[in-house]
Amino acid sequence: MKVLALDTSNQPMSVALLVDQKVIAKKTTATQLDHSVQLMPTITGLMADQQWQPEDLDRVVVAQGPGSYTGLRIAVTTAKTLAATLHIQLVGVSSLAVLAGSVQTEGTFVSPIFDARNTQLYAGLYQIKNGQPVPVIADQHTNIPDWTAQLNAAGHPVTLIGELTRYHDALSDALDVPVTFTEGDDNLPDAGVLGQLGMPLKAIDDIDSFVPQYLRLSPAEAQWAAAHPGEDHKNYVEEV
Repeated sequence: MKVLALDTSNQPMSVALLVDQKVIAKKTTATQLDHSVQLMPTITGLMADQQWQPEDLDRVVVAQGPGSYTGLRIAVTTAKTLAATLHIQLVGVSSLAVLAGSVQTEGTFVSPIFDARNTQLYAGLYQIKNGQPVPVIADQHTNIPDWTAQLNAAGHPVTLIGELTRYHDALSDALDVPVTFTEGDDNLPDAGVLGQLGMPLKAIDDIDSFVPQYLRLSPAEAQWAAAHPGEDHKNYVEEV
């Protein structure tokens, strides 16, 4: 199976090509780029290097969220368009699980973290079992006091990975459990890992209904909720 994996859920962008579980090409950029401009040229460049044609693809795997509203929409829209036009499989994977999956030490408890701004976080807790990140505490939109309280209550030594620089000291001070901070480029998302995580998953049945997992209201949803007090925000319909 030939797979395209793409992650633009945050500032870095990562794209990979896989044959089954083997990563054969990958490009990850850590600089702040316009993903809407860079994503398709990166995809076409990697495929040209491998002499792949679009019709060679069997599956596209996309980081579904949480993360940047704009970044998520770019990758999800691209993945949906490719899946629909090429008649190939579409799979979504948690953006946080992708980070956690970069840690390969068996049994490790890993908390991937994205900066959600205004002292808030996107975070989850996973344990590495048989090389796979298994959810322990569900992905959520949270803050430092609440999240560190959950990690302390879980009681496991934890490895933190992701966007840690801004909150390093606050996280370190609030955690009572032993903590390891991932360093350098190991904090970047890896589309190779994304593709491997997405390989065994069932493809989406209804491509049109596939949307990003923001874990909080998008700005458009928040505006709709303000204009429709008392109504369930599930009545809001978003097209991606």
